[in-house]
Formats: sequence, C-alpha cells, structure tokens
Amino acid sequence: MDDTPKSLTSLPTTKVARAARFAKTGLNVGANYVKHYAKRAVGADSPTEDLHAANAAELYGTLSEMKGSVLKVAQMLAMEKNLLPTAYADQFAQAQYQTPPLSGPLVVKTFREAFGKSPFEVFDEFDIEARQAASIGQVHAARKDGRELAVKVQYPGVADSIRSDIRLVKPIALRVLGLDEATVRPYMQEVETRLLEETDYALELRRGQQIAAASAGLAHLQFAQYYSELSAARILTMDWLPGRHMKEFLATNPSQEVRNQLGQALWDFYMFQLNELRQVHADPHPGNFLLTDTDGGTVGVLDFGCVKEIPADVHRLFTALLTPETLADPARLAALLEEGGVLRADDPAARRAFYVDTMRASLELVGRPFRQPTFDFGDPAYMQSLYALGDDLMQQPELRQQREPRGSEHFIYLNRTYVGLYALLTELRASIRTNPAE
Repeated sequence: MDDTPKSLTSLPTTKVARAARFAKTGLNVGANYVKHYAKRAVGADSPTEDLHAANAAELYGTLSEMKGSVLKVAQMLAMEKNLLPTAYADQFAQAQYQTPPLSGPLVVKTFREAFGKSPFEVFDEFDIEARQAASIGQVHAARKDGRELAVKVQYPGVADSIRSDIRLVKPIALRVLGLDEATVRPYMQEVETRLLEETDYALELRRGQQIAAASAGLAHLQFAQYYSELSAARILTMDWLPGRHMKEFLATNPSQEVRNQLGQALWDFYMFQLNELRQVHADPHPGNFLLTDTDGGTVGVLDFGCVKEIPADVHRLFTALLTPETLADPARLAALLEEGGVLRADDPAARRAFYVDTMRASLELVGRPFRQPTFDFGDPAYMQSLYALGDDLMQQPELRQQREPRGSEHFIYLNRTYVGLYALLTELRASIRTNPAE
C-alpha cells in the first residue's frame, strides 16, 4: 500500500487530469457519507464530527495535491471560521503554513527552463528542500554574494489551471447555492482576476517594490528587497526576512507591549494602504507575516501576489458606509447601499427596510474599530460577535430565500482583507490606537 509522499514528483496540470482528481475526491466523499449513514441505519455510533473529519482530510489531500487556485480557496475558507465546521477550518488552516512540497527534480527543471542553469549554478548555495510550500509556489533558502535569500518557485501549470478549475467548481457552487450564472459572473471574474495576478511574479515583484518604497516611513515594518536579475516568470528572489510566523512567535510568550506594537504596525500599514495608496495587501493570513521583538516589535510583510486596487468611487463608498453619520441617518445609508448595488430601485418597501436594518447592524459591528480612538482586540468577544453575526445572517429567512449576491464585487477582497486583519489582531490580543496621528 502506498504511503502519502513527503514531496510531490508531479502535479495534475491538464484539464482532464484535474477533472479526474476532482471526480475521485467526490466519489471518496460520497463513500464517507454512505459509511456514515449505513452505520447509523444499523444503530452503530457514527458521530457527525467523524464524518466532517474524514471528508476534511480527503478534501485537503486533494487541494494539497492540486495546489493553485483550489488550495488558495482553502486558505480563504480557513480565514472565514464561521462558514465551516471546525474539522474543515482546522484542516484547511494548514494551507496557510505548509503543504506537501514539489520534488527536487521539478525545481531544477524550472530553473533550467528559466535560466538555462540549475539553481546550484545560479546561486552560491541553494537548499533543494523547500522551507515552506503553499498554494501557488514554495520557498527555498539560498545565498549569493553573502546575502541570505528566499527563492519562490511557482508550481508548474498553476496559471493555466486557474480558469479550468473555476469552470469545474462553478457549476457545483451554482447548483448547491441555487444561483444564476449571469448574477454571479462579476464576482467570479473578480476572484479569477486576483488568482491569475498571483501567478504573475513580474507583477508581484513590481508591487512589492512599490508598496515597500511607499511605506518606508511607517514604523516597525520590514520589507524584503527583490532581485529582478535572479527572478523569472516562475521564480521570484528576495531577501530572507528574519522572524517567526504568528503561532511560533506567540509560543515565545511576548509581552503585551510587544503585542501592541506589532498590532499597531499592522493597523497603520493597512490604513495607509487603504487611504493613501488605494490598494491593499489582500491576503492577510498568518503565513504572510514574520514577527520579531526587535525594537519592541517588528512585522516583516511577505507575498504581494494578491493586491486589491481600490477604485476612487469604491474607496469613497467603503469609508462613507463606516461613519457614525451614515449609521445615524437611514436615508443616507439607503442611498449609499443603492449606489453600492445592495439595494435596487425595484425592491419592494419591505425588502428595502430589511436590507437597511440588516446592513446598519452589520456596519455598526464591522466598522466599530474605525469609529473609536482606541480598540482592544485582546477581548475575544468582538471576533465572537462578528462570527455570531455571520451565523445569524446565514439563518435569516429573507436572505436564504433571496439566493442572489448583492453589492459591489470590489467588496469581496476588501471584506476579506479586514476580516483577516481583525483575526490577526485578535490572535495577537493587541490594543491599538485607530487614529495614531490625531
């Protein structure tokens, strides 16, 4: 019987191979359900948690093997803890830190295609064993001219597989959710565009350089220098930043002062991006930051593959929806919701009133940190309230019957960004000043 490989020697890259892998997973998940209900039918104990655990392991195994867009979706789902049973959230959270790496021969092949040389010829030293492996690529340690480097190698076939993966997943999602394809097209296009951008290492290099240069005046942040001469279409070389990922860093039991400074650095970075750069690092999961207690707490920012550019009208709408004046004025709120596509001109009065009331309650909670001079993310009750709000909204009969997405597609990644930021600050248990310039 085959053991699970510690590294991957090949990836299913063709549409047929990937579709077949999806089909196999579907059969295995179906078999788990059959076993579960068969046991119950004869009176045997078969807890639902065991079913979730078996299916989560099966799905994660497939996502890890296929990598690319489907594994990226797992990362996103792991951040949305209120959407998934615990077994799935825990299993998918692994995608934020570590997945089975690509084999050495495929890494060497990628370098020969890019440079006509092996990585051992390009660098003075190169560790063929990946230090980290995630959804789009994996990271190797290297050294050249005395510099410690991180070299990201993209998995073969990832870019080509994204559109076909979405086409495979979309019919299932539409059928399960009861949605119309034309209605969800802008949202699917937004996700597809961001995923394709993550495979464009030349774009990531430019964005990383630009955002780092623009953010140079912000305190307690560190960015890697990128090296274009050591990078290619599927290879990206940058400085190796010091630090630990969130879970490892918190295990060192940092002081509250260090936690607060790290949280403040993250908050200031995201406010600067939102309000000054009009673009945000839209992948704020714990695997994309390195933390140290240097100078009282420093955040190293990784991975500028997913950056959401914010059109001027979307920025104005996003910030206006969070103000106290908007929450206090139902007519103003309704006008902004109509501008954002949440309300429609032909909505009946009862539906308009429902959306206005629902959105007022949601915006009051989600925007609460923006409206207070200081905010303590160390109180877990806030994030628990956010997750409870999600649960409540999913149970609303009006929303369940509506079965259609509303609102600007631009809010997909903006919402994801701030849910992710809040989760990071809560894990840090940081208390921050939301307007430190005042």
